[in-house]
Amino acid sequence: MAQKPPRLQQGDAVGIVALGSPRSADAINANVAYLRGLGFQPVLGEHVYARTGFLAGPPQDRASDFMTMIEDPSIKWILPTRGGVGVAGIFPYLDFDTIRANPKIISGYSDITILLNVLYQETDLIGFHSLLLLDFHNGTPDYNFNQFFSSTMMPSSPRLLENPPGFPLNGLVNGRGRGPLVGGNLTSFVDSLGTPYEIDTAGKVIFLEDTHEPVNTVYRYLAHLEAAGKFADCEAIIMGTCTSCPIAYNTSYDELISGFLVPLGKPLVTNLQSGHGYYKASVPIGAEVEVDGTNGRITILENTVS
Repeated sequence: MAQKPPRLQQGDAVGIVALGSPRSADAINANVAYLRGLGFQPVLGEHVYARTGFLAGPPQDRASDFMTMIEDPSIKWILPTRGGVGVAGIFPYLDFDTIRANPKIISGYSDITILLNVLYQETDLIGFHSLLLLDFHNGTPDYNFNQFFSSTMMPSSPRLLENPPGFPLNGLVNGRGRGPLVGGNLTSFVDSLGTPYEIDTAGKVIFLEDTHEPVNTVYRYLAHLEAAGKFADCEAIIMGTCTSCPIAYNTSYDELISGFLVPLGKPLVTNLQSGHGYYKASVPIGAEVEVDGTNGRITILENTVS
């Protein structure tokens, strides 16, 4: 059974870390001020403003900030500034035994996907494919905040994982499949293949989303996952949106799903609003879920915090 982090409470300390690509100090500070205005106590990592080209400093420094937040008993939630690239570079410098002994709420999407999955795989910790620090501003819809805070402050199960009004979930392959949920950003998922941190999909439910990838590139990634056996051994598939993904060779993202994933015959639900799009459902990586492809429903079967 997955390990559930302690529930979040208003006033808790939040560890702000840069784990992949950098952001400007002004942007970080503006988001931190907004987070503080919501009643939380942000604590900034020592290297949170670092920049080395397209990375937020050396991987040792990024990992050090993460472990500092893990080891600090006052920190209840670890919130990365953004995703970008390079998150996998910190893995050799993480102490998974210490992380297992100090479970924290960890949220994010984009390249943070691979961190959430590796932490579940190595420590059984449930993580949240949800908000990054960059989402803390006036333009973020209430749905996104409500999704995250309901899943981390008010545990209940079973409960439906629901889109905002006007965005229906679509069941494309009949049947039901259940198991721990893994996945997130498709690019990060594929990048794990052939590494010590490859995501195990046997008996799992796979969730995938992406952004700014032409549809023929999305096909390449899906075909790579199929060749690696990731669809053959999973129980069900959830497809999120592909935000700003251009049509390629007169083929759309939805047409690719219909032509490539539907014939696999696994229970399939599409159009989950989570990740890079405007709306961000809080998807619990590592939690037991059921996918009902007949009725287009996703049910979270266990509490996601303790």
